Amino acid sequence: MFKNVFGSGFLVRTAHVILTWVVTLILFLHDTELRRQEEAGQLLQPVLFVLLVLVSVLLYFAVSLMDPGFILSEDTDLQFTLGRTEEQQDMIPPSTKSLRQRRCGHCLLQQPMRSKHCQTCQHCVRRYDHHCPWIENCVGESNHRWFVLYLAVQLLVLLWGLHIAWTGFSLDPSWHLWLRSNGVLLAVAMLVGVLSLVVLLLLGSHLYLVSLNTTTWEFMARHRISYLKHCGTDENPFDRGTFHNLWGFFCVWGTVVWEQVYFREGSDQV
Repeated sequence: MFKNVFGSGFLVRTAHVILTWVVTLILFLHDTELRRQEEAGQLLQPVLFVLLVLVSVLLYFAVSLMDPGFILSEDTDLQFTLGRTEEQQDMIPPSTKSLRQRRCGHCLLQQPMRSKHCQTCQHCVRRYDHHCPWIENCVGESNHRWFVLYLAVQLLVLLWGLHIAWTGFSLDPSWHLWLRSNGVLLAVAMLVGVLSLVVLLLLGSHLYLVSLNTTTWEFMARHRISYLKHCGTDENPFDRGTFHNLWGFFCVWGTVVWEQVYFREGSDQV
């Protein structure tokens, strides 16, 4: 399910697309390596660069408009994933590993483990990571891997664009003349450099958290999350090892019943 492209976040998405293509156009209009290759008839790199920019824009729209994993109704198959009724749970002595599913105070729906209500989107999101103002959408179970892929492609575009901008600087006898001839390109290079650093930090942090099978929300608010605050500082009930965490994140599709993973981890430790 995808959002309406003209709905919430339309201005943010429009600004992102305009900025992307304006920067791309500037890199072609100035005397950069890209333009020199184009004028010489060597079209391979210019075409590849434009295609990569196009892929980054398409991925941006995908993660921005995609359903991140909204919980829109009660799921009776997952409501009591351990085969216990609510009455049976009342008979079980409380422990650090016996947790009742929580009902959201906003949606009035039962929240599966690792889900959270987003005040901006007005929905609960499965395996909630964070709400990203850049894409004007939540990052959750359904679009998180696409968000990481988008960051990787965007970083590649930015670094390539930074290299192209560097090749366009010309030498002049004075700073005044140099700024006059290179001012726009310098502004573009500084913007692309800052964005490259931001995207690099975002991509690195997400890959690190994915390798631990934890989310941004769980990492930042661990002490306030009911199913984690009883765990030790270095204990993560969802961690299955770096390889399995990465494999499960990138290669396993479908809804994961995290209650089963959580309680299986607990029983294995006993």
